[in-house]
Amino acid sequence: MLSLTSATSGYSATSTSSFKKGHSLREKLAEMETFRDILCRQVDTLQKYFDGCADAVTKDELQRDKIVEDDEDGFPNTRSDGEFLHNNNGSKEKLFQCLSHKGINGIDFKGEAITFKATTVGILATLSHCIDLMVKREDSWQKRLDKEMEKRRRVEDAYKSALSELKMKSHFGGPDYEEGPNSLINEDEFFDAVEAALDRQDKIEEQSQCEKSRIQRSSSVPSGDVYSSVGSHRFAEKPPSRPSSPSSSAVAFSPSLHEHRFSAEVEEMVQNHMTYSLQDVGGDANWQLVVEEGEMKVYRREVEENGIVLDPLKATHCVKGVTGHELCHYFWDTDVRNDWETTVENFNIVETLSDNAIIIYQTHKRVWPASQRDVLYLSAIRKIIANNENDPDTWLVCNFSVEHENAQPNNRCVRAKINIAMICQTLVSPPEGDKEISRDNILCKITYVANVNPGGWAPASVLRAVAKREYPKFLKRFTSYVQEKTAGKPILF
Repeated sequence: MLSLTSATSGYSATSTSSFKKGHSLREKLAEMETFRDILCRQVDTLQKYFDGCADAVTKDELQRDKIVEDDEDGFPNTRSDGEFLHNNNGSKEKLFQCLSHKGINGIDFKGEAITFKATTVGILATLSHCIDLMVKREDSWQKRLDKEMEKRRRVEDAYKSALSELKMKSHFGGPDYEEGPNSLINEDEFFDAVEAALDRQDKIEEQSQCEKSRIQRSSSVPSGDVYSSVGSHRFAEKPPSRPSSPSSSAVAFSPSLHEHRFSAEVEEMVQNHMTYSLQDVGGDANWQLVVEEGEMKVYRREVEENGIVLDPLKATHCVKGVTGHELCHYFWDTDVRNDWETTVENFNIVETLSDNAIIIYQTHKRVWPASQRDVLYLSAIRKIIANNENDPDTWLVCNFSVEHENAQPNNRCVRAKINIAMICQTLVSPPEGDKEISRDNILCKITYVANVNPGGWAPASVLRAVAKREYPKFLKRFTSYVQEKTAGKPILF
């Protein structure tokens, strides 16, 4: 009994140590088994005691009834031990004296009660500890379950992402997954792939521009420019230089500086652009305004032929501080083409027709799943003399597709057809007093028109979305570049 009491006492060292951290649930369950066996034996013992008490009470009642009958007869009754029982109180006292003296089956009720209490206390304490352990284990398992569910979610997301990327890659399966009316890629997937590719190109270009700017700032040697020494010359007097190309040995030169075999076509193109491209389209219902950012407006007219999008585009813009001659020069000069044109992969001059006309073969960066495009075009720059002194002088660059034996179509690229014009008119506001004209007095009105047949096939929604996105970016990038290049230099009218 003393050992059990010590084991279950709240103040004992044994109890304290039994609940220290490190005891497992298995040990506590073993303790519960021990307490259960002890408690069962104690219950049996107490049950025997209570049964004995019940038997003693029954015998006492029978004895008391007998004593009462004897009293009624007037004869005092005696017990076998010679003691007289005259009243109830006396009989109860003798009864309990008898019980206390002999006990019930040799059981010590007080000791058994104390032991029973200690056992139940131990059971309750161990049970409480088991509950705590189970709660902690439940929390631990819940955390592990949450982690496993999170891992599963990440794996599923990674699987979906990898599957999506795999569908977007060209090695997924030949030309069936590239552009074409029978492509296995639906229109939404095609659009998403093109959009993602253009975003990557923009990010790469932005990093490249930042690197160029850093190098230019760190360099102490200024870069050369055709306007750095002379500011009043005319383009016809000194044409801009053109870069050498890998195929420079195949470049042909026309014997005449102005006349060449495409002169009639160039003249026709120039006249058409001056007649139709400068017309206002603001009130024309066929032209839709698709972009408006400050002074820049971009219009589109939807045209399709045989399922191919041929939408003409027209953009108008006003740029301060530069002339039409300067804008057209930088747009035409191949020496600086790569400084502002980000969609071109490479180009070379196939033939120099005259001092203001060249034929260029150009390949553009591929945007998967669209096929790569190339274009062969004649590029000519021209000054249009105003009919009267009130009209501004106009400079024009027109690029239109031609055929050339040295640049035949190939299987690697889809040949696109273009008819593009950059028309620039310089407006000068008179300076105050006798001051000289500065760049603050100059405003250039730009009209840019583009008719492009992309060749091949691509979803109409994709082509229109790309055009709407890329043309304004190109125009802003180019005009910002010219403003930067001409800042602080003599004005070239």
